[in-house]
Amino acid sequence: MTQISVPDAESLYRKLLEQAQALIPEAERAGWSVAGIHSGGAWIAARLAADLRLPEHGVINVAFHRDDYAKKGLHSQAQPTTLPFAVDERNILLIDDVLATGRTIRAAVNELFDYGRPARVALGVLVDRGGRQLPIAADLCAGEMALPPGTTLVLSRQGEGAAAQFAFSTEPTDSAPG
Repeated sequence: MTQISVPDAESLYRKLLEQAQALIPEAERAGWSVAGIHSGGAWIAARLAADLRLPEHGVINVAFHRDDYAKKGLHSQAQPTTLPFAVDERNILLIDDVLATGRTIRAAVNELFDYGRPARVALGVLVDRGGRQLPIAADLCAGEMALPPGTTLVLSRQGEGAAAQFAFSTEPTDSAPG
């Protein structure tokens, strides 16, 4: 078995935060909201909202918009989408932990548009692992990493809000990453 070098999620988070601060200057933050994809993206969004001093953040559940919903069904731990802000004409920073095929992002954008028409959606991810199946690219990306087929990168979290700490691990998978 090949040894995989796991990226430092904390360093990647700090880089993503710097990119977010450049994208959203303090004077313009009133016009922005952060929404994270359940679950890893939601954890990052909560911490970004705290670090950017944004009053709220949302969580997007992509379960009903996945193109494999009919095959997989609803995940037993699926959480509802929670957007405590009006989406119409709002700038939204959509956050996920890992970008791979682009299918999860497509599903998240579809779910977001169920709540209104944003002025802009910018995508931020900790890691882009390549393997795109859809024409989707991140506006903010802290790092890139290639993984062997059948391996997924999994984000874990300790703590809440700005005090949260992140770590990555790798796990074998039987399904395609999103």
